[in-house]
This record gives sequence, C-alpha cells and structure tokens, in this order.
Amino acid sequence: MKQVFLVFLGGGAGSVLRYLVSSNLNPAYNLPMGTFLVNITGSLIIGLVLGLGLKQELLSPNTSLFLATGFCGGFTTFSAFSYENQQLLKTGDFLHFGIYAAGSIVLGIAAVLLGLYLARLLEGFL
Repeated sequence: MKQVFLVFLGGGAGSVLRYLVSSNLNPAYNLPMGTFLVNITGSLIIGLVLGLGLKQELLSPNTSLFLATGFCGGFTTFSAFSYENQQLLKTGDFLHFGIYAAGSIVLGIAAVLLGLYLARLLEGFL
C-alpha cells in the first residue's frame, strides 16, 4: 500500500506541474511548447532516476517509484501529445505537426539517453 501512495503523490505533483507549465507556455507559441518541454524534461528525469536508482542503486526503490512511475508518469503525457498532433493535422498545419511529432520523439529518446549518461557520470561523485 505504501508504494501505491508514493505513486499517487508523485503522480499528483507531476500532473499539477505539467498543468502549470502547459497552461502558461502552450498559448504563447504556435507549437504546444509546454507539453513539448514537459515531455523532454520528463524523459531526462526518468533517464536520470532509472540510471541512479535501478542501475547504480543510488536511489531507494521507493524513491525511484515515486519519481519515475509517479512524478514522471503524471508529469509527461502521451495523450496530450497525441491530441495536440491531431489538432495540428486537423488545421492543416503540417509543418508544425512534423516539427512537434518528430522533435518530441527524437529529443525524448535523446533526453532519456542523456539522463542515463549523466547518471553514470554522477556515480563517480556520489
């Protein structure tokens, strides 16, 4: 039951932060920049957390669960990403659709890899 509560708390915190970032940044750009930033940042965070927690055992399993499954799960959002891409297609904005979709996927994966790499670098300092 403790693990469920940790995921609940982390997910709530991540969801609130995602809402704040997206609601402030999305209206200011032609692209859904808030969601984009949240998804790339969340990818970096999960790479760091998994690298430090699971592989290097520098974070407890409960901390990793809170941060990776809870916070990152609530913070990042594939459903909003999918909806926003559908909206760009619906309005015929194919350029921004291509930039947003490809950029999110490529940079998201790159951010996870960067997070794992940084976790390895931090291992020597911790």
